Amino acid sequence: MTSAEIAVVIVNYNTKDETAESIASLLATTTTPIEIVVVDNGSHDGSVDALRARFPEITVVDAGANLGFAAGVNRGAEASTAPWILLLNPDTVVLDGAIDALRTFSLDHPSYGLYGGRTLRPDGTVDPSSCWGDMTLWSLVSFAAGLSTAFKRSRIFDPESLGSWQRDSVREVPIITGCLLLISRDGWNRLGGMDEQYFLYGEDADFSLRARRAGLRPVIVPDAEIVHAVGGSTASSGRKMCMVMAGKATVLRKNWPAPQAAAGIALLQVGAATRTLLARVRGRRHTTWDEVWRRRRDWRPGYPLARQTIFGFDPSTGSEAPEKAPA
Repeated sequence: MTSAEIAVVIVNYNTKDETAESIASLLATTTTPIEIVVVDNGSHDGSVDALRARFPEITVVDAGANLGFAAGVNRGAEASTAPWILLLNPDTVVLDGAIDALRTFSLDHPSYGLYGGRTLRPDGTVDPSSCWGDMTLWSLVSFAAGLSTAFKRSRIFDPESLGSWQRDSVREVPIITGCLLLISRDGWNRLGGMDEQYFLYGEDADFSLRARRAGLRPVIVPDAEIVHAVGGSTASSGRKMCMVMAGKATVLRKNWPAPQAAAGIALLQVGAATRTLLARVRGRRHTTWDEVWRRRRDWRPGYPLARQTIFGFDPSTGSEAPEKAPA
């Protein structure tokens, strides 16, 4: 039997059917020898038994609790042995030859070290979330003033979006997201995996920052295409955006000097206020941004505290609020 070249790590939380579809597409479209490790973050939809029954050839790690994304992928990496590690979201469908293209490019161009692909929405349009630009003082000022919304995909006023680029050419990027991310096990171990301080959102930005500091060059491989149904395990758009903001706040606190980080978090808060005010002027209340503004004290400290304030998680007992956090 051929030894696996890539360990595909999928973190599952109550997405039994989506994860099964993703695994089926992965097996059907990939010729590179792979091992598949699914880490189940305490699902209560029968995911563990269902996935083990349908795919006896894969490894399913029952975490027993919602560890979050960063800790989940770390457990998956530990449970695998292949020399390369590929992170894949459960709400994705792998298109024909995508993983093979990613692997071939990594072999032909080893100097990059960190590889992502091109994601599509279910309707076939480009989903830009496979990669992002760094947060900068200017990008946060643009967010605070509402410019990144008024001029979406503008290279000047929405720089984190990387402009109108369709992810259809090979390009180095600041951040590759965890929906499709390939790295050698040596590189993964050198970086120490994902930072488990993060619960959900922000950990891949932090990972890419650390990778670049270690000399890796994140790159997008356009021939590696997947379909991504964004946010498959996130129930509330308001709470999801609070998690996004908590992730951003954590990245700032961890990677920027304290005065600049405080200014950046203040700009995030102003941006939430701007969008809430505009919605109220238009007669709209109880919007996503309204919840983000109301809960600013919950997300502003960043992780790990934000997990407790957003979800009611008690780190001393491991228990969460009745509506459990997504992963």
